[in-house]
Amino acid sequence: MKHFLMRCSMVIAFILILALPVQAAQSYSHLYIAISDALMNTKQDKETEAKQALEQFATDWANVSSEQTEAKAKVDKILQQATDATSKEQRLQALSALSNALRDLEKLENPVDEAAQRTEFGQKFKPIMADFEKALASGDRQAIDEAYKDFNNKWNKNERPVREQSIAMYGQIETQMAFLRISISAEEPDIALMKTQFADLQKTIEDFVAGKETAEVVEGDYSLATLIAYIDEAQDFIDAGDYQSASNKVREFITIWPSVEIEISTRNGSLYTKIESDMPIIASDLLKSTVDQEALTKQLATFRTEIELIQGDADYTIWDAALILLREGLEALLIILALVSFLEKSGQKKMRKWIYVGTFVGVLLSAVAAILMSTILNSATIDTNRELMEGYVGLLAAAMMIGVGIWLHSKSNVVSWNRYISKQMGQAISSGSIVAMAAISFLSVFREGAETLVFYAGIAPKMETSQFILGIVVALLILAVLAIVLFKASGKIPVHKFFAVATILIYVLAFKIIGVSLHTLQLTDHLSSTIVDRFPVMSLIGFYPTVETMIGQAILLVLVAATVIFKKKQA
Repeated sequence: MKHFLMRCSMVIAFILILALPVQAAQSYSHLYIAISDALMNTKQDKETEAKQALEQFATDWANVSSEQTEAKAKVDKILQQATDATSKEQRLQALSALSNALRDLEKLENPVDEAAQRTEFGQKFKPIMADFEKALASGDRQAIDEAYKDFNNKWNKNERPVREQSIAMYGQIETQMAFLRISISAEEPDIALMKTQFADLQKTIEDFVAGKETAEVVEGDYSLATLIAYIDEAQDFIDAGDYQSASNKVREFITIWPSVEIEISTRNGSLYTKIESDMPIIASDLLKSTVDQEALTKQLATFRTEIELIQGDADYTIWDAALILLREGLEALLIILALVSFLEKSGQKKMRKWIYVGTFVGVLLSAVAAILMSTILNSATIDTNRELMEGYVGLLAAAMMIGVGIWLHSKSNVVSWNRYISKQMGQAISSGSIVAMAAISFLSVFREGAETLVFYAGIAPKMETSQFILGIVVALLILAVLAIVLFKASGKIPVHKFFAVATILIYVLAFKIIGVSLHTLQLTDHLSSTIVDRFPVMSLIGFYPTVETMIGQAILLVLVAATVIFKKKQA
């Protein structure tokens, strides 16, 4: 076990080294993600998740230093307002102000000439717009399509100043381009309509370059749930054969898309790109004389599931945190109990205090290691690599969980458990010294504490801090009660039965950790996502309908089955 723990510690250290990038200019991208998460969850009335995102922002923000003291103080003030908000409307307003204040601070730290940016943008797009206008004048559908693709590619590469300076103008340009794309993809393209649409698009771009705010703000409280609702409605119209209404519903999706897209782009960049490029084509294909209903239905269903995967980004509960500490704490507790019992039977009760001293030192050093781990995980230097590290550490924790489960399984009968305790006592007896007794109790506690830290490293970043702490407190209270009961009723409690139950719970938690960790890697584009249609997202148990997550969890189930069969053959 010691060798295994040492190897795991080396792996974690290696992962942390890879995750820590060379310090460059201060980046606030992780803070914008936290604001986006808070906005999304507030819109969906997920109070707990919204507060968790704000807590994450506050933790990351505490590590930020800036010479722009006034602007930083403004962020502090608005953050407090968002934290203290008592209504949905107040929090949404505060979060919007928080995003603007952070952007203002970023601009002060990295000053830019916005007028020069607009001029440069206009110079880049002037020849692009001229090329598209020329293609329109030719009436050649293929030339128009190629010119639009070039226009869209250049827009994607150069859209940043528009998005940063005016989200309303950015949204209007995106919507106008999408509707133009729908017209180009029509079965019988209407050149006159395309010319009108392009003229509107061209004017919006020219207004932005001139510094005019002429965009119509899309009013409404939109979220990922809104996008899912529009897709569901479009699917219903398709099933009913009403393709015109389905196309109109997709158009509504496109209209509100700029108001919601950041919630997807910050979590899954590839999905963001696919939705932007494919939704206009879907709206157009629904109006053709021959509609491939099956293909369009499947495509919309895939988008729906992928959006739901982001919406259902899972968190762990207090019971997940409590179970880990309960399992590890109980093993250490039983070893200490065996040592104390040995001293009592051998008439050396006075030496018991050294067992308790070793236990106390083990708990103290475990607490210090926990603080160091928390500091590293919440370090601003990890930044955008945090989620990547969370995914890999989570998988490492799951692997260790499986090992723990197999160990528990092997102790879930009376003979195996008594053999294990006898071995631990034998080690203490052979040592025959006070130092050895203290060392065994210390190593027992610290070893279990180190394992606990690895497990917690896999789930802590996905938990609300208050829930995480509460889970640990609950586990400590239960362990305290168990300690009293065990010391008073030593030898009378069928401990092996506890291990049988704990085995099942450990496997269930490992199932969840595998799913959540693989899902995290998918959201960061470090693992592909192959959607399996018609399966629901069940974030409570970490089930996500993708081939990759299901394969990982299937491997766990196979290992569990093999362990059960192997034990039965040995019995």
